[in-house]
Amino acid sequence: MKKQQHLKHILELNIAVLLISTSGVLGRFISMPPPVTVWFRCFFAAVILGLFCWYKKIDLKIASKRDFKAIFLSSLFLGAHWITYFYALHLSNVAIGMLSLFTYPVITALLEPLFFKTKLNKTHVFLGIIALVGIYFLAPEFNLENNLTKGVLSGLLSSVFYALRNIMMKQKIAQYSGSMLMFYQLVIVSLVLWPVLFIFEVQPTSEDWMALVTLALFTTAVGHTLFMMSFKNFSISTASIMSSIQPVYGVLFGIFLLHEIPSENTLIGGFLILSTVVIESVQSHKKI
Repeated sequence: MKKQQHLKHILELNIAVLLISTSGVLGRFISMPPPVTVWFRCFFAAVILGLFCWYKKIDLKIASKRDFKAIFLSSLFLGAHWITYFYALHLSNVAIGMLSLFTYPVITALLEPLFFKTKLNKTHVFLGIIALVGIYFLAPEFNLENNLTKGVLSGLLSSVFYALRNIMMKQKIAQYSGSMLMFYQLVIVSLVLWPVLFIFEVQPTSEDWMALVTLALFTTAVGHTLFMMSFKNFSISTASIMSSIQPVYGVLFGIFLLHEIPSENTLIGGFLILSTVVIESVQSHKKI
């Protein structure tokens, strides 16, 4: 029975990863400024998840002010993660945007000891160095006037925000429903980003609308909720690392839907980054 449950949890996590991996090609495809795209994404997904919570009669009560502060702060990290990630996609391409973001499993492993008072693993430091070498291959040159370099740096910043958000949610997922937490995060990001509708030009095309609905429903409401629910069954590091196939899915979507072929350096950098993810995955599995 335990084995069947474990296989079920792995299947749910892999479905979540496949759905989340569509964010790269959708974020690159949508023509609007990233802050506007993220607002629409959060607003639509909040409506969908809100209806789901109402239908399932999920308790939306937050137990304490301390919990609300944690949910609020993690929501800001989530919003910052999405905005910087979409900028990375716009400045570079799907492959570079997703691969630079995918340093977050190693960043998570390095940051977790600060939050959960565990000992820093020397292997994680070594893997972090390998990931940095991989990033070196992604960036053609360290020149802030180069859009690809800006894309890589934006993706790296996004990975830090994502790692911090996931770590904070790990502390709350045992107490609250994953759907409830995701709903509040989407509402908070929608409220915080509402002014961007008056700052940026908002002119979505008919194709943008279709991509936004897909992004909100499948990528966000379903994919991210399933991923956050996996925190109950796996450590943050393990859940992040088990999702190592995500950039592969994303790059394949980019090749077939946007005709973006990764360069040789991108493939080398991606190989190094994903190698760190696979090595940590094997280590984490041995500890189970």
